Amino acid sequence: MHSAVFLIEFGAIILALGLLGRLAGRMSFSPIPLYLLAGLAFGEGGLLPLGASEEFVAIGAEIGVILLLLMLGLEYTASDLVSNLKTQYPAGLVDMTFNALPGAAAALLMGWGPVAAVVLAGVTWISSSGVIAKVLGDLGRLGNRETPVILSILVLEDLAMAVYLPIITALLAGVGWAAGGLTLAIALGAAGLVLFVAVRYGRHISRFVSNDDPEKLLLVVLGLTILVAGIAQQLQVSAAVGAFLVGIALSGEVAEGTHTLLSPLRDLFAAVFFVFFGLHTDPASIPPVLLPALLLAVVTACTKIFTGYWAARRAGVSLKGRWRAGGALVARGEFSIVIAGLAVTSGIEPRLGPLATAYVLILVIVGPLTARYTQPLAQRLLARRTQETAAAAVSVPGPRASEDSAQVDSAQVDPEQVDSAKVDKRIG
Repeated sequence: MHSAVFLIEFGAIILALGLLGRLAGRMSFSPIPLYLLAGLAFGEGGLLPLGASEEFVAIGAEIGVILLLLMLGLEYTASDLVSNLKTQYPAGLVDMTFNALPGAAAALLMGWGPVAAVVLAGVTWISSSGVIAKVLGDLGRLGNRETPVILSILVLEDLAMAVYLPIITALLAGVGWAAGGLTLAIALGAAGLVLFVAVRYGRHISRFVSNDDPEKLLLVVLGLTILVAGIAQQLQVSAAVGAFLVGIALSGEVAEGTHTLLSPLRDLFAAVFFVFFGLHTDPASIPPVLLPALLLAVVTACTKIFTGYWAARRAGVSLKGRWRAGGALVARGEFSIVIAGLAVTSGIEPRLGPLATAYVLILVIVGPLTARYTQPLAQRLLARRTQETAAAAVSVPGPRASEDSAQVDSAQVDPEQVDSAKVDKRIG
């Protein structure tokens, strides 16, 4: 009887997720907020609490995080990561400074303590690679000049996770400075070793894993990833980091074949992960933190736009491209939930989970809108300001009014706007 109830509950969850994903696709936005809402509905305090399948959902959520990071690692080669570190690290530092500090400051202002401050800093810092990649594809911007800048920032954030997650794991476990330093040293050593092996011997690793039979390739890669993730977690290093490093080590046809085979599994277990996070959040706990979440969302949306604008400007991208880069980086999603999930499990601050849920719900909905409308809105405001300045100059009395007006008009015309128009026309 217990197994029958489990099958009914779990089958209903998967069916509901499929229908929600289809609804999100028709509305052209990320399904993540719908998955979180489904978790809220099925969790304690929700409309239909689960019982029999909760333990299995918890295991599925762990697998979902591992697959999310594995698939992300497959997108990059070790040489790409090294190149990004060398050329784009200033943008990564600006990104960390302007987007992590608001979260840390908010936690301290609410009296949550330093550990919660470090956790909330990560929640507000890391953008959603999955949501952003989908939005760029939907908007047809994958070939734009600002897109490599956006991807570089996302890669640097993913690399930073390899350092950040072990630190968070150690802090939440309450270990001392010595043990925490050892954990960080192990994480950095493992990441450096994997990058070195991937650069020097990546072809040999891919050849060892490679197999013409999709079934054998799937089993070997999935088994290797879960094994490495388990060993990493046993060493007090995040399992997600271990999976990410496995993805980096694979390249070429093996990476492409693995991506194709594991994409459906990733989508399934990732959806289960978001539901699991919602299950552990009482819907009644969200309204008290809704206002702080909204204020934090507004502040960090602005700081992300500034980050993208600054990085694109540094790369020589036109004015329009700078605004597009900023707007595209606003969305938060899977990584913010992963970080908050670690804190919820440890129980350091009961309000952190609801705040993170509300925060992600807001920005995962607003993110696609800022990606689409930040640049047109900014251009419209700049054009209006230019017209107002020119009109004020024309109204100046005296014989030199027209000459002054011409000078003001010339000063207000940004040469990047002209370059931007040329670039946009060339890109199409």
